[in-house]
Amino acid sequence: MKTCVVKMVWDDGIWYTVTDQDLCMTLESGSFDALVERVRKAVPEMLELNCDYTGPVQIIFEIERADTIQVVV
Repeated sequence: MKTCVVKMVWDDGIWYTVTDQDLCMTLESGSFDALVERVRKAVPEMLELNCDYTGPVQIIFEIERADTIQVVV
């Protein structure tokens, strides 16, 4: 089984992916759930195209969210 780590980052109102060079995949969405579904469909396709791999895949999601706030004193 192939394991892939997909980092999902929230920045300035949008979620986007960061992946290794095997996947070489960049996706984005305004919705976390929508991006998860896009990743689930795209990962097997990218592994087949980039690595000639067609077996089972385990996807590990790493989540990063950064928010900027302004504090009024």
